[in-house]
Amino acid sequence: MTSPSPAKRFNWSNLRIRVASATVLVPTVVAAVWFGDVWYLGLILVGVALLAREWAEMSARRSVLGVALAIGAAVAISVIVAFRGHYYITWPVVVVGALAAASMARGAVERRADAAYGVIYIAPAVIAMIWLRRMEAGLSWTLLMFTVTWFADIFAFATGSLLKGPKLWPRFSPNKTWSGFFGGLVAASLGAVGIVALSQALPALPDLHLAWPVAAAIGLLGGLATMTGDLWESILKRRFGVKDSGDLIPGHGGMLDRVDGLMFAAIVVAGARLLDQWGWLP
Repeated sequence: MTSPSPAKRFNWSNLRIRVASATVLVPTVVAAVWFGDVWYLGLILVGVALLAREWAEMSARRSVLGVALAIGAAVAISVIVAFRGHYYITWPVVVVGALAAASMARGAVERRADAAYGVIYIAPAVIAMIWLRRMEAGLSWTLLMFTVTWFADIFAFATGSLLKGPKLWPRFSPNKTWSGFFGGLVAASLGAVGIVALSQALPALPDLHLAWPVAAAIGLLGGLATMTGDLWESILKRRFGVKDSGDLIPGHGGMLDRVDGLMFAAIVVAGARLLDQWGWLP
């Protein structure tokens, strides 16, 4: 059994490129979230197309385009069904889409389950994002979701880079540390509380009507989901023998490298919104 490769020091010269990329991406996402409707749907569908291609590039190098089309079409159909409000048939559409993608990918992947998993991996998160934005107070809930994810990512990186210390899981992600893990969790909780405070202070934002301790708990769970998603993608990349999912975003890697945590956090925040809708949150 080979020992894990040593962690590399972060290349601070790359920080300027990362910040420049974020300066373009963050306002684009926030604008789409703010205007909602077809603008937000368009953002999600573009993301689906990019994620489907990156998954195909990792898992089906013999037939990237065909597998990407199969996965992308299956997820896009489920997203449009959710956008139209037909949530009860959305999940059967996902299952059928996964089976169809596996069937169409025959001979193009080592295991057809890889194509099916591409649908199952991407679809629940984007469906949750669509549902979250279209619910009552959807603008504030969606901003909370993105804020929790971004704060967890940014402050996990910053805290880990500054404090360093013991590695979180060196076998799969040698650069992540326990200090970054806890720094990200604290920041995610504070970010959620900040969005609740803004929703109560700004007339343009729907009031979330959440107690601050509840918001902090949602942020904590969302931050934990963010870092779990990041680690899970590291495991997947190791399985397929790739360093990054792509090179779409300068300084960041591929689209999947940027939204791996968001895909898990979206489900957690949507779950919190559902509990709130049922009156189960104080």
